[in-house]
Amino acid sequence: QVQLVESGGGLVQAGGSLRLSCAASGSIFSAIRMGWFRQAPGKQRDLVASIIQGGNTYYVDSVKGRFTISRDNAKNTVYLQMNGLKPMDTAVYYCAAHNGITWHAWGQGTQVTVSS
Repeated sequence: QVQLVESGGGLVQAGGSLRLSCAASGSIFSAIRMGWFRQAPGKQRDLVASIIQGGNTYYVDSVKGRFTISRDNAKNTVYLQMNGLKPMDTAVYYCAAHNGITWHAWGQGTQVTVSS
């Protein structure tokens, strides 16, 4: 069973940067797809970015060119570098693990607030 713990959220002004980290426990980290989701108040939880073992990445259009997802298999950690933050990026950000069938493990979430 994979357990995920996020960190790195906070309050930042528009145009600023934050780096989120997701520490994973369990021996299968290198074999799964990892992703970052976000959920704003009153909205559904949406995939923001994901990365597979080979390093291929996916980004939702609204964050392309601003966010970068990466993973360090040796440290069992996935990161989300967020630059050029906008108020629209304000949300709770969740790390998740995909087992090839579904997103089966979730972190507790970390709040990101971007002030204008």
